[in-house]
Amino acid sequence: MDVVNLISAGALIYCKKTHRYLFLLRNGSKHSGSWGLVGGKIEFGETVVEGLHREIAEELGGVIKDAKLIPIEKFTSDVSKFEYHTYVINVDEEFVPTLNHEHRGYCWVHLDDYPRPLHPGVWRTFRFASVIDKIRTLETVL
Repeated sequence: MDVVNLISAGALIYCKKTHRYLFLLRNGSKHSGSWGLVGGKIEFGETVVEGLHREIAEELGGVIKDAKLIPIEKFTSDVSKFEYHTYVINVDEEFVPTLNHEHRGYCWVHLDDYPRPLHPGVWRTFRFASVIDKIRTLETVL
């Protein structure tokens, strides 16, 4: 059985009131200028959920009260021993994030109007119709 060397997680944050999603504009050297999700590497000893909550606090400047993480995809790369968990989190109201050094901008947009260029991992996720269908289904029940 292969061992996973790196586990990461990210979340699409969905506003129930406006039906829009939060995207973050990446800063720095890796995929700078691409739009992605809040999230990152899970640290040793953390669960995926604990790590994602920590990433949210670091990247958005605080916690999302009563955040319920709804899993929508798990990507596993056998070659690089990498796992990425994607979730949807719903919020009642849009908010202005306090971005850390990893991001230089943000936007709230409808799913059909997502910003470009997308981070390669998000782009890959959005290429699967089944994932988009799952996200759209969640919009009707959240």
